[in-house]
Amino acid sequence: MIRVLVVDDQPLVRQAVRDILSDNGDIRVVGEASNGREAVAATAREVPDVVVMDIRMPELDGIAATEQICAGRSGGTTRVLVLTTFEEDEYIVAALRAGASGFIGKGAEPDDIVRAVRTIHLGESLLSPAATRSLVERFVHQPAPRATVWEDKTLARLTEREREVLLLVARGLTNQEIAADLVISPHTAKTHVNRIMTKVDARDRAHLVILAYESGLVSAGP
Repeated sequence: MIRVLVVDDQPLVRQAVRDILSDNGDIRVVGEASNGREAVAATAREVPDVVVMDIRMPELDGIAATEQICAGRSGGTTRVLVLTTFEEDEYIVAALRAGASGFIGKGAEPDDIVRAVRTIHLGESLLSPAATRSLVERFVHQPAPRATVWEDKTLARLTEREREVLLLVARGLTNQEIAADLVISPHTAKTHVNRIMTKVDARDRAHLVILAYESGLVSAGP
C-alpha cells in the first residue's frame, strides 16, 4: 500500500487528487494539507511514502516545504512529487534541488498522476514532458561550464559504460529504454544507474540529469 499525503491550498484540487488516487487499490491517501507548514507537520506525523505537493501556497511554499521534508526524512522514506500548473524552469530546478523526486503538471491525465505516484514510490524520478523541455532549455541559454568533464574529479570516477548510461539518463530514458539502446538487460541498466548515483553522490535520477548538464557531460543544443 502506497501512503500518500496531498498538499494544495485549493480544497477542490485536493479533493480531485484524493478521488483520483483513492480509486486505486494500492494507494491510500492518509492526509491533506493546505500549506507548506501543514505539509511538514503532517509528513512528520503520518510519514507518508509520497507527498503530492503544490508549489504556490500561503505561509510556506511547496519548495521550502519540500526542502524541509527531504532534509528531515529518515532513510529516504518520504518522497515528494510536485504537482503544479507552474512547469517553468525556475520552479523545476528549485524543486529538484530541494529534494523533489518528480514534477508533473496539473493538466496531466488521471492515469498519469497515478503512474507518477507509483514511479516515485519505487525510488525512480519523473519529469513531465513540459518540465523536461523547460529544464533542458534552461541549460541551452547558460554559458558552457569552464571545466570539462574530464577535469571533474567526480565524473572522472565513472567508467566509459557508466558515462554512456548517464548520457541516456540525461536524455530522459527509462531503465528499459537504456537497456534496449545499449543491448543489455534492464537489471544491468538499473545496476549501472545505481552505481553512478553512488559515485557522484546523486539523490536520484532527476539529480543525475542536473549534474550531467551542469558538468558539461551533455549539452542541450539542437
